[in-house]
Amino acid sequence: MVRFCYNSGRTEITPSNVCVLHCIAHFMEMTEDISHSCNLIEQTEKSLKMINYWTWSEILVGLKQCQDLFPAADPSGILQKYLDSLLVRISSASEASPSTSSPDSSGFRFSCDTRSTESTKNSYYRAWWFEQVTFLNSDIIEKMIKTMIAQKFDQVIISRFIFYYLKSRVSRGTSDEKSKIVETLVDLLFMLDRSSVSCKCLFGILQVASNLNIRKCCRNRLESMIGAHLDQATLDNLLVPSPIQMNFLYDVNLVLRFLKSFLSSGFWASSTRLKMVGTLMDMYIAEVAPDTRLKPSKFVALAMSLPDSARDSYDGIYRAMDMYLEVHTGLSEEEKMKICCVLNYEKLSSEACKHLAQNSKFPSRAVIEALVSQQSKLKNLLHDTDNLKSFGNLPCSYSDKATKGKKDNSGDQIILYAKKLDLSTENENMKAHLQGMQWRVMELEKLCRKMQNQMAKIMKSRLSSPSNARLPKLCS
Repeated sequence: MVRFCYNSGRTEITPSNVCVLHCIAHFMEMTEDISHSCNLIEQTEKSLKMINYWTWSEILVGLKQCQDLFPAADPSGILQKYLDSLLVRISSASEASPSTSSPDSSGFRFSCDTRSTESTKNSYYRAWWFEQVTFLNSDIIEKMIKTMIAQKFDQVIISRFIFYYLKSRVSRGTSDEKSKIVETLVDLLFMLDRSSVSCKCLFGILQVASNLNIRKCCRNRLESMIGAHLDQATLDNLLVPSPIQMNFLYDVNLVLRFLKSFLSSGFWASSTRLKMVGTLMDMYIAEVAPDTRLKPSKFVALAMSLPDSARDSYDGIYRAMDMYLEVHTGLSEEEKMKICCVLNYEKLSSEACKHLAQNSKFPSRAVIEALVSQQSKLKNLLHDTDNLKSFGNLPCSYSDKATKGKKDNSGDQIILYAKKLDLSTENENMKAHLQGMQWRVMELEKLCRKMQNQMAKIMKSRLSSPSNARLPKLCS
């Protein structure tokens, strides 16, 4: 600046010093009001207009100077000029060869569309520029990412850069610096489209954040994002150790918050996603059930956290409940019944019901409810079977007279009469359906007879017990 003032307004302005000169000129208020001919601000701004012709390394040097001069603010607007030029250089380069691509390579293309190719989504990807900009602090990274989002860069690439930046920065710095980085990056991820963020990486951030004192609103955002991706999680992801102040083996409260976020996100409207979470929760409940410190209220909360449509079968819940009752032998009958209220007996298999009826760990009321439910299912099956047989008798008027004297067999009649009809293409499908119904009728009849015999034996043995002498007779 002194050379500029004592050399008639002449000094060498280069990419390596223009940032410092521009800041000095603003600080010294060297504007047109002071001098029309020797205006340092005007000269530095002219130099900055050529920034798009600078090399990649010159832009990085300028960004380093900006960071040293004003790490958290940009009073002159020069930082944004550097970032814009940096992003122009990134967007004009290619993502095709992450290990060898450079901003000075020719013939490269970077997709700024929000839609990513399948290969980019499903394979590990690290752009050539990831490592070269990790020296920037979290404030400048935040400004850079927000600019990328505004310019509609590929959000999959943005999210992967965020995870790469976090991984490269959390290994150093103080606890407060790490907390600030995590909070900044979580807020940035929250701005991205859900489909562009990896569930695995979110759990990685959660693991880092668990050892830091981050803001509650930031932690809530992180848990909300994980909840929205819960159908992509694995059992290992959910087995988070409980905080020191908690008595549980695993952090059950955290998983309950994940489930709450999943249900409130609205994404569970898809039955496929809901059932995937239901399967995951069955495995999780089975894993935490042997924990002797897990309270009955928490077990019930886990089992009832999802709607009934999330499970086609409650056998998994029954097995977990069996393990829980085996470990928690001191529970009262009332507490056991509260736990058993979780079961949907209609969705228990016959094997599970048979095991429950002989399971001494379960209260007698639960056994009775299970048997009543199974008996009701049997009646419905038999009723459906009778209806099917009646349906099989309907086409008799169209059959050949020679078949009238033969023994009534609904399954054979269905196939016989279907063969004698002149079937169109549509009726051929009906024929296949009727054949399947015939096979199901025979299987259901066998199953009904087997279950009736088993239930009669079980009820006879239980009702003959002195402790159950007053129980009502439910089956004849």
